[in-house]
Amino acid sequence: MVKSQKKKAKPKPRAAKPASGGKRGPENRRQPLLDAAAALFAERGYAGTSTRSVATASGMLPGSIYYHFPSKDALLLAVHEEGVRQTQVAVDAALATAGDDPWMRLQKVCEAHLETVLGGSPYSRIVSPDFARALPAKMRRHLIAQRDAYEAQFSRVIDAIPLPEGVQRRYLRLALLGSLNWSLTWYHAGGDTPGVIAGRILDLYRLPLDTR
Repeated sequence: MVKSQKKKAKPKPRAAKPASGGKRGPENRRQPLLDAAAALFAERGYAGTSTRSVATASGMLPGSIYYHFPSKDALLLAVHEEGVRQTQVAVDAALATAGDDPWMRLQKVCEAHLETVLGGSPYSRIVSPDFARALPAKMRRHLIAQRDAYEAQFSRVIDAIPLPEGVQRRYLRLALLGSLNWSLTWYHAGGDTPGVIAGRILDLYRLPLDTR
């Protein structure tokens, strides 16, 4: 007598994987999360901002923030990086139409930089050197490294300028950036535009140095 054989169960079809490059739902919340964090960090400072308050402001559950960032430190670094990126995008766009004159290229860089810094975005507060001073040394080093990559653009533009012998380009860059960034403390809307202010500040350095 032949024993009946059990039929093997057919394997269940696997769920199709999402197409490569597609974003899952939570990923779409990253930018609103950064925007909410930037606003709170700018208003309350790093110490006065909790991950819970950021999650609430962005409409997320408190625990959901850790899907994107493992800690408040990581969140701040991402916010700062986004602020630096926004400034870099503005400077790159200005350089694309600045022409070949080296001083004019530097002026366009200064204008784009200051228009971003004084544009009212909370990100501009986060990328200012003043914000970083209250942070732990390890955190400051990370933020400075992010800014250094951006400030290298200033160095390349200044390197192309014909300067009198003996002028230290590094100090010109530091002095110029310091002057531009300091305007965040005294600027008020209704006076000169950020672009005009940038040109006036640059003139303080250009007039004594432009050998033409």
